[in-house]
Amino acid sequence: MSLSRRQVTAAAVSAVPLALAATGTARAGGRRSRTLFIAGDSTAAQKYADAAPETGWGMALPFFLRKDLQVANHAVNGRSSKSFVDEGRLDVVLDAIRPGDFLLVQFAHNDEKEADPTRYTEPWTTYQDHLRLYAEGARARGARPVLATPVERRRFDAAGDARPSHGEYPAAMRALAREEGVALLDVQALSLALWQRLGAEGTKAYFNWTATEQDNTHFNPPGAIAVARLVARELLRTRVLAHRDVRRLDEEIPESWIEWPAPATA
Repeated sequence: MSLSRRQVTAAAVSAVPLALAATGTARAGGRRSRTLFIAGDSTAAQKYADAAPETGWGMALPFFLRKDLQVANHAVNGRSSKSFVDEGRLDVVLDAIRPGDFLLVQFAHNDEKEADPTRYTEPWTTYQDHLRLYAEGARARGARPVLATPVERRRFDAAGDARPSHGEYPAAMRALAREEGVALLDVQALSLALWQRLGAEGTKAYFNWTATEQDNTHFNPPGAIAVARLVARELLRTRVLAHRDVRRLDEEIPESWIEWPAPATA
């Protein structure tokens, strides 16, 4: 589907929680506060009341960041590194990003869909090519790119071991990060280890399992909070952020903090 620039801009703005969009240019101590932009897919995206209890990890990330570091969540359901670019969504982000900001990029779930030419990328060629567009675009504007390997699905074998589901994509992203000198958050490895610790039954409490749906890809509030905590810890470990930028890394986050606003109307 081809979208006009106006449609993409409107969709991107509606995808960012109003409270965050309004404070992105707030000043702390006389200088513009920094913003962490998220480009990604449905696992990170803002969800609305009609999708509850499904929760993107980007909704929970602000709980772990200091208030003067804003989050602008541009992740959108169903997008790949390619379709996000082709629809003009990366352009929208790059138009808004400023020196000192961050662009956190997580794709692969939809890049893997070989039957869909609008989304499919090959790990070692077109996937890496598209990821370079994000990194180069951020750097050209004085912002810092950050790559995050895709969070793992809930997938266990007969022996009860958590199994990876993303093929060569995480390895391709790791290699590109090394080649380009881009900070890497290894969310795939960390989430796989977390699901292994929780086990096949325990992980059901972290994914969008309801009376009518058994979703092994998307999260509920506990799952989104757990993944956001992994992301925040990786941002600190890789020195993308300093200790002064993060908070509550070892604290319990109440599920009630998650909010699903009403869907945006055209």
